Amino acid sequence: MYREHARSLIGLARLFVDHRDAAEDVVQEAFIRLSRSLHRINDPTKAVAYLRSIVLNLARDHNRRGLLSLKHASPAVDLDPVGVDETIATRDDHQLLITALRGLPRRQRDCLALHYLLELPVADIADTLALSPNSVKTHLKRGLASLRQVPDLTALQEGNR
Repeated sequence: MYREHARSLIGLARLFVDHRDAAEDVVQEAFIRLSRSLHRINDPTKAVAYLRSIVLNLARDHNRRGLLSLKHASPAVDLDPVGVDETIATRDDHQLLITALRGLPRRQRDCLALHYLLELPVADIADTLALSPNSVKTHLKRGLASLRQVPDLTALQEGNR
């Protein structure tokens, strides 16, 4: 499970924490918590959804506790980027998107991240966030509408056409 999901979960955590090391720590802690809770999961097919929800909660807790406050931190650029993923993460257009996503309400941000970053279908997002599929669709629609209102993102999208 780690080999199959860790990389995408680190990418998910990076939307919430500013440093790759912190994102990796969040994901490792999520796997540890999942392993401790496996006996409570009645449906093994739900383990990955449970893991994603742990990552989301740990990433939020990481910032809430003041370990790295998003309100006072610089954009998500590590001092020592590692690999292609990190090089892409430092691009200005990527930074605009991350900043805009971080400004969205929690459910909209979570739904958009799970849908577009992890490419999850609505049903899997609903399982992960314990929402109805219709609620997920609503949060996706509202989140996209909010992102369309961000001037820098609108200009970026028009420039890519």
